[in-house]
Amino acid sequence: MTKRHNRTLFYLADSGRMCGEVDRPATPAEQQRAFRFSRIVESGTPPASDALLEALADGMTRAAPDTDSPIPAGFTYLGQFVDHDLTRDRTQVSFGTSVPPDQLVQARSPALDLDSVYGEGPQAASSAAFYQADGVRLKLGTTKKSGNPPIESLDLDGFDLPRKGAAGPPEEARQALIADPRNDENLVVAQTHLAFLRFHNAVCDRLAGSTPSALLFERAREMVVKHYQWMLRFDFLPRIVDQAIIDDVFSMGRRFFEVGAQGFPTMPIEFSVAAYRLGHSMIREKYDWNAVFGPGGSIGDFGTLENLFRFSGTSGNLSPGSDLNNPIDGPFERLPTNWVADWTRLFDFATDGVPALAPEAGHTVNKARPIDIRLTDPLRTLPLGSFGARGGGLAVPPAQLNLAFRNLVRGRMVRLATGQEMVNAMQDAGLAIQPLTSAEILGTEFAGLSQALKDELVTATPLWFYVLREAGLRGGRMGSIGGRIVAEVFHRAIEGSTHSILRDPFFSPTLGRVAGMFRMTDLLGLAYNAAAGELRPLSVNAPRPNAAQMQPSG
Repeated sequence: MTKRHNRTLFYLADSGRMCGEVDRPATPAEQQRAFRFSRIVESGTPPASDALLEALADGMTRAAPDTDSPIPAGFTYLGQFVDHDLTRDRTQVSFGTSVPPDQLVQARSPALDLDSVYGEGPQAASSAAFYQADGVRLKLGTTKKSGNPPIESLDLDGFDLPRKGAAGPPEEARQALIADPRNDENLVVAQTHLAFLRFHNAVCDRLAGSTPSALLFERAREMVVKHYQWMLRFDFLPRIVDQAIIDDVFSMGRRFFEVGAQGFPTMPIEFSVAAYRLGHSMIREKYDWNAVFGPGGSIGDFGTLENLFRFSGTSGNLSPGSDLNNPIDGPFERLPTNWVADWTRLFDFATDGVPALAPEAGHTVNKARPIDIRLTDPLRTLPLGSFGARGGGLAVPPAQLNLAFRNLVRGRMVRLATGQEMVNAMQDAGLAIQPLTSAEILGTEFAGLSQALKDELVTATPLWFYVLREAGLRGGRMGSIGGRIVAEVFHRAIEGSTHSILRDPFFSPTLGRVAGMFRMTDLLGLAYNAAAGELRPLSVNAPRPNAAQMQPSG
């Protein structure tokens, strides 16, 4: 499969075929080197028409009311981080095996193992550059002073991703030096990746006094991965998937995807190309970002989606007022200090038991948009860097800049089953599924379609549209089709990880503030020194919590 978000070829392990803009048998080399995608349900429906996909994409990205969901906005981008931990090409290897550089394919394993952070580990030539000199801790980056004292006028060590800088060609200087460069596509996912780098280092520091140096990295990684999996299982998944589905999958086991399978998982295209693209509907047009970029801030403008792309090294160039599609425009080669995240505006620390970390007076926690068929309208026009099209010299047709259109076309390229075909397959597997009615599928947004397009939509609904419509009608959580796919793939991805809470029934998290519990706010509390104001470093007058409030239980 080609790199980044403009993927065009998938290797399907169960059929031994390359699928995408072509459909042909895979060569032996492709079968040996390919990341194992799979297909749960074969489609017998003719591909969707251009007219239908264009009409859906247009309707899905029209300006809509700026509605809040109950989900703190940080989970939108945690979801993107998780996606990048699961879905990218990878050479098939046994657990723990390091792949020689000449055999590497840019890749992620379909397991929740944080290889998007660790790469192949500190001993592998392919990823040694991500690690500090001790070969245990991960490198961090330093921001570039960009504004007023006392904080914005400083270079802040540890608040940006590490970047290539002068060591490489000028066009690569702003690129992040991390295992998965997609995690520098927008500022929020970049700061999320940074939080995981810092979390790993903090765990290393906690273990260093009691762990032999030769074992420190592996023990820290195991602790980090298991706490990460626990947080996803109990803090993230219940926000996006119906709780009854989660309970069924994690207590009774999988009933639809790789039932009874052992060993290395595959990645079903129904997840990667449809069901788990739910996060695109959660993205907001703008955020109350920090004490500088928010209402009442020193600049007073919000953190707009355009700027969240701009202040990244992959989609933007880290520089204000620059040409977004020119990777070397503007003077900044590191993140400006005034753009560091205020985590208290992205996650709800107060609800999680740390009231001193509620947003300051006049501010609230940013909320994600509801999971439904509507995408914020700036996603009609993506920056070229967000899908790997910068520097190619070719004009990109306007329709291909629309994120909804790109998602729908990808589904057609890999011949995804329709929503109706998924309903039938799940019912055949013995699952109780209540299919959407024609009226529910059309809604009010598409009542004006021609009769031919209405007929096509309600009888052969593109799967991505179907699962989003289902979520919107079921209270904003993924329902019986989308939720089942997401929950079962998460279950399989945890089970198939080298370190797995499902294969370690005695594991219980010890790094949270409350014994037996670990949430994203706990992870951030370990990664950043709350007492020193690191969770909201630009808010110099904000109340500081008592340091004991953010200490783990043991």
